[in-house]
Amino acid sequence: MVVEELEAWFFGDVEAICQAYPKVSPNLDTQKKYREPDAIKGGTWEALERVLRKAGYHQGGLEKYKASSEISKYMNPELNRSTSFQAFYRGLLDCINNKQI
Repeated sequence: MVVEELEAWFFGDVEAICQAYPKVSPNLDTQKKYREPDAIKGGTWEALERVLRKAGYHQGGLEKYKASSEISKYMNPELNRSTSFQAFYRGLLDCINNKQI
């Protein structure tokens, strides 16, 4: 389900997270637990919440809609490291290129 993948997709583009939230470490994707976005243990939204709270954001809890709006506007689909995002993105491109949408 796409809703369950969103946070993994955000971890696939750490630069987008850092542009939306400048106090987040740009080296986030070098940490073992975040290197493979689709394999993050313990829930991706919980992991994103921990990262953002540690950087001083969303102290009252992760506001998913707000975070997704802020991060997604900086995402670069071609460079996203999430395998599931790339499958989704390629599928959309195929539909567009074959005029199925």
